[in-house]
Amino acid sequence: MTIGQLTDEISKAVTQFEKEVMGRGPKQINTIINKDLIIIRLKDFFSVAEKRLAQEGEVEQVKRLRTLLFENEEENFKNMIKEIINIDIESVHSDVSTRTGEKVIIISVKKNIENIYN
Repeated sequence: MTIGQLTDEISKAVTQFEKEVMGRGPKQINTIINKDLIIIRLKDFFSVAEKRLAQEGEVEQVKRLRTLLFENEEENFKNMIKEIINIDIESVHSDVSTRTGEKVIIISVKKNIENIYN
């Protein structure tokens, strides 16, 4: 498998995860692999209700809910990614922006992915 195929597979899996677990998938997703990091950028993934809440000043509530939902499923997320890359995961970090409608997920792994999949 090439790096390009790997990033495509990760993007598809994360989109499906977002749909099934978080209730809505992103309209756009981009996955980048750099050595031992996987960086995933999701765009336009908030529901209509979440967008309205954010516009009405409930930014922290929306961010807190999204963070809680993701953290609650973090082990499932890690297992899903590990199954794709076949490398142990060190940590997963995520953040959302209600201003831009983006979410970023950063995954650090225990080996240099580029050395394995090139």
